[in-house]
Amino acid sequence: MNSFYVIANTSKETAVKTTEFIKQYLEEKGKICYVQDAAAGDGSSSFKYTDPAAVPDDVDCVLVLGGDGTLLQASRDLIETGLPLMGINMGTLGYLAEIEHQNIRPALDSLISDEYFFENRMMIHGDVAHHGKKLMEDIALNDIVITRRGRLRVVDFNIFVDDVYLCSYRADGIIISTPTGSTGYSLSAGGPIVSPDASLILLTAIAPHTLSSRTIVLPDHITLTVEVAGGSGGSDTGAEISFDGDTSMTLAFGGKVTVTKTEKHTQFVKIKHTSFVEIMREKLK
Repeated sequence: MNSFYVIANTSKETAVKTTEFIKQYLEEKGKICYVQDAAAGDGSSSFKYTDPAAVPDDVDCVLVLGGDGTLLQASRDLIETGLPLMGINMGTLGYLAEIEHQNIRPALDSLISDEYFFENRMMIHGDVAHHGKKLMEDIALNDIVITRRGRLRVVDFNIFVDDVYLCSYRADGIIISTPTGSTGYSLSAGGPIVSPDASLILLTAIAPHTLSSRTIVLPDHITLTVEVAGGSGGSDTGAEISFDGDTSMTLAFGGKVTVTKTEKHTQFVKIKHTSFVEIMREKLK
């Protein structure tokens, strides 16, 4: 690799200093290193934080400095570019960011020496509609989450697979997760850990009002529909949907979210052939 683009979470002082180090180190090795401007989208843009049009055409790899949230944002903004991403962890846990701060120099050397491989991660697409009117659409690398809003109460959700009724939940919310997102919110809600190179869709209820509720694992070719049917106590405050914990909107009762696997995927650059089992052992102690 010869040309790199750095995206950094500028709210972290260590990320700013590390960006300066990476740029200097790569340029000393005769490589090209661009650094993203701090500007974010204005709300009307097709991107939220990183403008894909500002990424030079000669870039081979995007280095993302921050926590998993920063990497999720970059994956969504840059999905149309097809550029591979490498996460450098400046946060705490860091499931997605492979490289820890102390290992940056050898990681850069591996990229320069072309000693790396690619790992593809599936993404999901969600269409949000109410009474047949489309309200929004977005993609997610981790999960699409529909939760209650307003006062403390449970919400009724109806679940359909390929337009066939599957089941209903009375719960605080529903998590629709990819294998990558299985170690996130879904895991906290009792969902299984799934190898990130799998291609599946996970459906997990949040605090369901039942004595028996398990995550439903579905194949990646299905169309999953979640209908927000109503709430307890006659409340009409509706629910809220969010994509990767970022883009969100209010959804009134009667609204539906239709989820499918996207044709595009996120590509991560990996330099260590560390097994998924080893990563889980380290991260989960």
